[in-house]
Amino acid sequence: MTQSPAVSMTPFGTFFLPGPTEVRPEVLAAMTGPMLPHRGAAFEALFARVQAGLKPIFRTQRPVYVSSSSATGLMEAAIRCARPGAILCLVNGAFSERFANIAHSCGRDATIIGGDWHRPVPLEVVEAALEARPYSALTVVHSETSTGTLTDIQALTQLAHRYDCAVLVDSVTGLAGVPVETDAWELDFVLTGSQKALALPPGLAFGVASERFIATAGLAEGRGLYFDLVEFEQYIHKNQTPNTPALSLLYATAVQGERITKETIERRWERHTQMAEHTHSWVHELRQRVGEPFCVYAPDDARSHTVTAVSVPPSLSPDAIVKGVAKRGFVIGGGYGKLKGSTFRIGHMGDHTMEGLENVLEATAESIEELLASS
Repeated sequence: MTQSPAVSMTPFGTFFLPGPTEVRPEVLAAMTGPMLPHRGAAFEALFARVQAGLKPIFRTQRPVYVSSSSATGLMEAAIRCARPGAILCLVNGAFSERFANIAHSCGRDATIIGGDWHRPVPLEVVEAALEARPYSALTVVHSETSTGTLTDIQALTQLAHRYDCAVLVDSVTGLAGVPVETDAWELDFVLTGSQKALALPPGLAFGVASERFIATAGLAEGRGLYFDLVEFEQYIHKNQTPNTPALSLLYATAVQGERITKETIERRWERHTQMAEHTHSWVHELRQRVGEPFCVYAPDDARSHTVTAVSVPPSLSPDAIVKGVAKRGFVIGGGYGKLKGSTFRIGHMGDHTMEGLENVLEATAESIEELLASS
């Protein structure tokens, strides 16, 4: 089958945006599979393949919900299906701020704590809030894409459960690149998007709810219809989805799940760790190389393995750096939210390799040197 010019002419290993991330040609090609009735045996067999690939990635024996939406859809589902009560929102970046905004927009009594984008919300701050009043659930972003900061969700969950508080985890740039032990850490609800470390096209969200969380979801009023996790749970045991699924994306998910199984999730975590450490070392070397105060935005003890935000000296424009990298045939990301004018971001996740990463890092260094020489 002939591939489209966009697929055949674009070499893999040039697209390092923090999402969507680059997708292997064979995974893109899988989306040309035939249409199927989504209430028939052929679809159920396909969906079973999807489940077989996703469960080891989530490290769970629970079913993995598949939503034909962006990850924001399952963020809303998490809020709408949390049992009645107040919601505690941990905010340390743009996407954790979005989670809090979703809680407010769904009419929940939401309290925001944190606000420091440089680091995770400290556990002692969380505990003080939990002691002050009861909460039915708290929201947290595992890997904050806007800052490259990683939160210890295992320790957070252990703390929250002592106060009978469920933990709703956005692991959009965490899962499949950073260890997530859904069952072992007793996560109540954890979600991700297809277009990040899973290295799939955008358009799907995946989530796992604990038995405890789904048992109380029926108590929540105003769950709506499209994102009602109670209904997801009913259908998934038949290898079906409540609503018409994005079938072509499921073909891609089945193929990518099999690719990740072959690699193993442990090796995938290790590869992401190596890429992250290499990027962090490169930032230090860049500082020495050009004599300017570039630095990794996230603190040493809380850095994501999938995305790095690099702080830029005031004399340089992050947008100009990104454009200079594009001239060299690579794509990286600018800053996000309030960090737009002071950082650029490199997404080292998905199916990328150290060889490809070294190429984009050198292109970035050359772009910076060119800008400094012309200033």
